[in-house]
Amino acid sequence: MADKIKKIALLTGGGDCPGLNAVIRAVTRTAILKYGYEVIGYKYGYKGLYNNDIVPLDLSSVSGILHKGGTILYSSNKDNLFNYQVEENGEKVYRDVSDVGVENLKKENVDVLVVIGGDGTLTSARDFARKGVKVIAVPKTIDNDLAATEITFGHYSALDVATDALERLHTTAESHHRVMILEVMGRNAGWIALRSGIAGSADVILIPEIPYDIKKIVSKIKSRGEQGRPFTIIVVAEGAKPLGGDVVVQRVVSDSPDPIRLGGIGDKLAHDLEQLISDHEIRCTVLGHLQRGGDTSTYDRILSTRYGVAAVEFIHEGRFGNMVCLNSNKMTFEHLENVIGQIKTVDKGDELVKTARSIGTSFGD
Repeated sequence: MADKIKKIALLTGGGDCPGLNAVIRAVTRTAILKYGYEVIGYKYGYKGLYNNDIVPLDLSSVSGILHKGGTILYSSNKDNLFNYQVEENGEKVYRDVSDVGVENLKKENVDVLVVIGGDGTLTSARDFARKGVKVIAVPKTIDNDLAATEITFGHYSALDVATDALERLHTTAESHHRVMILEVMGRNAGWIALRSGIAGSADVILIPEIPYDIKKIVSKIKSRGEQGRPFTIIVVAEGAKPLGGDVVVQRVVSDSPDPIRLGGIGDKLAHDLEQLISDHEIRCTVLGHLQRGGDTSTYDRILSTRYGVAAVEFIHEGRFGNMVCLNSNKMTFEHLENVIGQIKTVDKGDELVKTARSIGTSFGD
């Protein structure tokens, strides 16, 4: 038991995600109501830790936020204190300023830091744990690509948005006999495209794990026309790529820990198909940050609450340096050293892939 714990702090890093507020609420309420801990939050992720920009968290401050997307603590995906941009002699340089963060934790008498984020944010959490900070990590990403846990909160909220978009594109596709392409997020993992494609009745699902042959997609479109279905719905993950080709990079953000921004595969696919098909109009919709916004789904409200409660329970049990996980529908934990850099992607033999193939969905292979 961690009997000496009196005060904990939270921060949220990386891209925003439905369910962040629900986790903050669950951690705060459990910490206060069950264990009597004092709770504070650092604003703007690790930037707030560096600047000691804090806000008290109590029952009032977390009231009414369960359903809301975003994060009341705000976030940043550019502030790695182990490689932080500072100005020296009028020039911007990168330095390891993590000791400042450690000192600020000591200054505020913080016993445990709860870090909520994806792989980049949790990499820094691991590094702080190596420096002796008591850390509990909570996995966050709509992409569902973090290892050691079956589902990350925010994923199903994003799926709802993507599925709704596919349903809306169906009516236009059918009315105009068009090929409609929906580009979704996911980076190098195809979970959003795969699950929304099944739920949204996509005819073609393109994911990073299965490189596609453009000719196979053309064949699928023509086959549907011959069957009296002269329209096609395609969902493509931003990290998908053609056979022998590479991903499409939208831009490079040089001052970010994760500088490569994928995007544009939907437009590329539309252009390539237009060169091979003359009897269909082809349109592409990029869903983008709509997948991150809006209210948190019912599933994610429950999952996020479970994650938050488990984080505090693990604090009480003294299980520091670990990430909260969901496995076999039970809240468990895994050491951060075993989690960082382990990306969970879709296996070609995954049951969901087999399910989609069984109902006639093409993966372009």
